[in-house]
Amino acid sequence: MARPLRINVVGGWYHVTSRGHRRERIYYDYRDRVEFLGRLEEMTKRYGVEVHAYVLMANHYHLLIRTPKANASQAMQWLQNGYAMWWNRRHGQVGHVFQGRFKGILVEGGGSVLGLSLYLHYNPVAVKNLGWGKREKKREVLGVKVPSAEMAQARLETIRKYRWSSYRAYAGYEKPPSWLCTREVLARVRGGGEEYRRRAEERLMQGQEEDIWNQLKWGVVLGSERFARGMREKAKVLRETRGRRRLRREVEWKEVVRAVETVKNESWKAFVDRHGDWGRNLALWVARRRAGMMLSELGQEAGGMDYSAVSEAIRHFERKTLAHVAVRRAQQEVMQILNLET
Repeated sequence: MARPLRINVVGGWYHVTSRGHRRERIYYDYRDRVEFLGRLEEMTKRYGVEVHAYVLMANHYHLLIRTPKANASQAMQWLQNGYAMWWNRRHGQVGHVFQGRFKGILVEGGGSVLGLSLYLHYNPVAVKNLGWGKREKKREVLGVKVPSAEMAQARLETIRKYRWSSYRAYAGYEKPPSWLCTREVLARVRGGGEEYRRRAEERLMQGQEEDIWNQLKWGVVLGSERFARGMREKAKVLRETRGRRRLRREVEWKEVVRAVETVKNESWKAFVDRHGDWGRNLALWVARRRAGMMLSELGQEAGGMDYSAVSEAIRHFERKTLAHVAVRRAQQEVMQILNLET
């Protein structure tokens, strides 16, 4: 699998996440979660990485980390590979545990760090059965829908009781473990932990989560335009052989093809030249819009198409083919497999 772009920065803040292979569970029980947290603690000692917030869900995790030694890639590779080998041995499985490599977003310090910590801590309540799935959340943020008193209370009880995140430590419901750094985030809130808890729970009750992702640049940098431009130049120095355009690449062509094959449940060769089949154009659309590939480059990968034909195929897919419910659902599934924001 091709490696996604990493921007390793001394003292850099990162939002790190990874899902289970085919969106399957990576934690089944108490022992799995305790093992992962134990390895997370060991990572802080081995690599000097600071863990500032975390949440473990059934089939994915989120971390907010800082890297004094600019070694996020090495640390996360150690964490995931070690846990995957342990998990396979324990559960009698073989093969992939995680869905490819972790996704890391470089974050500007300041308000973005505070917003990200809240985003992580809200994960256990951002679910449909609590009326806060993606669609429901957007409606509440826009003021179209207001949560009932019963639903708001259910969310509050869930976040307070959820033991597999750092929220309880931040909110003062339990003592933080020695390896969890809370001071930096709490310093961004006047009033410390008490004010953090009040702000988090008040927003939750009102269904008013801050939209932090509107500052996401190229899928790998979260922050202001000035910060993003500075990191783009740094990325160019670190990966000058691939050029600046590589910064826009969240995934590679081979990964896109595998995802489309998975959704269609057939090989690329079986449908790429099939008349009227949308599979090829879906891959072209994702690779162009989210992998930053040039039209000529896509044409070569797709079997020798002219760049103008690639452009027309993408345009037709976007304007007409995506109107079909089944195709739109397939497109969403591909984006989920690739761990891309939809």
